[in-house]
Amino acid sequence: MTRGPELLAVLRESGVVDAGGHALTVIVAGMIAALRGTEAPQVAVQAPARVSYPQHDSSTYRFCTNFAVTGQGLDPVRWIAPLEAIGDSVLVVGDAVTLKIHVHTDEPEGAAALFDGAGEVSHLDVADMHAQVLTRAHRLAAAAGAAGEPQELCGALAVVSGAGMRALYESLGVSVLDGGPTLNPSTYELLAGIHDVTAQEVVVLPNSPNVVMAAANAAELSEKVVVVSAARSQQAGLSAAIALDPARGAAGNAAAIDEVLAELRTGAVAPAARADGEGRFEIGDAVGFVDDAIVAWGDPAATLQAVLGELADGAELLTCIAGDGAPLDEAGVRALAPAGVELECERGGQPSYWWLVAAE
Repeated sequence: MTRGPELLAVLRESGVVDAGGHALTVIVAGMIAALRGTEAPQVAVQAPARVSYPQHDSSTYRFCTNFAVTGQGLDPVRWIAPLEAIGDSVLVVGDAVTLKIHVHTDEPEGAAALFDGAGEVSHLDVADMHAQVLTRAHRLAAAAGAAGEPQELCGALAVVSGAGMRALYESLGVSVLDGGPTLNPSTYELLAGIHDVTAQEVVVLPNSPNVVMAAANAAELSEKVVVVSAARSQQAGLSAAIALDPARGAAGNAAAIDEVLAELRTGAVAPAARADGEGRFEIGDAVGFVDDAIVAWGDPAATLQAVLGELADGAELLTCIAGDGAPLDEAGVRALAPAGVELECERGGQPSYWWLVAAE
């Protein structure tokens, strides 16, 4: 056992012996002592290991995917080749009724789909290894520095688009998942994002109606306690994230967020992607929304002013988040602010929308 570090570089680098070998030595020593009727001898204890920050060593594939399969007549060997065709680090263990699958792949959904008709897939866990490589060392170092402090009970994951929007959410302590220009991540990307949140429980801010179903699926698949909030836009989720309390559970945080959302109104101004069938606007014209209704169109400044004016009714604070290519600078936006309401301007850099607005 003590020669392990001489034989394996990874043990030598970490300053430890093989844990399994050490445990077997302890067991055998105890058995011999029991047969002799004597006290078990002391097994040499290895010096404390050097602190290291292990990470997945696969740089080819993105997702570390694990799941169980239950069925009848399952043959572990049969599934190795199909899994190796879409990934590496394949491990299939089990028996004819239950298999445990591990694979590094870019296609978690495809790995699970291989077992369609063969058995039921459960306990699916997907980790984004590329993100882990970038963040794990920092996260573990921070955790080591805060040794003895309790881990946060609840964290949050927001689906976002735009570098500025990412920064705004992160400034509130919210983890973010890039949803792309259309805010449409897959279930498995959401599951990986949930897995990366360090807290025991997670509230998901989907920030788009397109994300709600995938987020619900990810919540069901995750082994963490996960609750999906009612946030249906990036500006709504950002305003509601103020209600997050790391010491409160996911259900309580989701309820607090939903209370904020119930009192919140949202609006947006975007360039028209197509001409209006009723002839109100052409491609590229500004189109203004309050909640889901079109309220103004045409010139960008006039359209934004109309949206701000309607949202200001009964509000104390308007938050206006400028997107990519917004045709007015901050001074131009502030000049449009209605009297009697505070206007907060931020830069989100989101595509598709020139301005996102929230009224509180």
